[in-house]
Amino acid sequence: MTITTVSSRHFNQDTSGAKKAAREGPVFITDRGRPAHVLLTFEDYQKLAGGNASIVDLLSMPGVGDIEFEPPRLEGNFQRPADFS
Repeated sequence: MTITTVSSRHFNQDTSGAKKAAREGPVFITDRGRPAHVLLTFEDYQKLAGGNASIVDLLSMPGVGDIEFEPPRLEGNFQRPADFS
């Protein structure tokens, strides 16, 4: 993975070059020398954002069975009569 850094001015002058560079890795776009934006391919973005995985996909991932999860037991009366007014 290659990380590329370009200035806002350079990005505006060569957007297609930045898009090509994003195929190899993230492109940091600076504004007055400071990182301001990151250009990613949509596929890379989906990987970071988690994509459109369903709960079934997530629960079937390898290693999920090794995760210990013990939710606290709820106590009290959580039922109430329906209000039809």
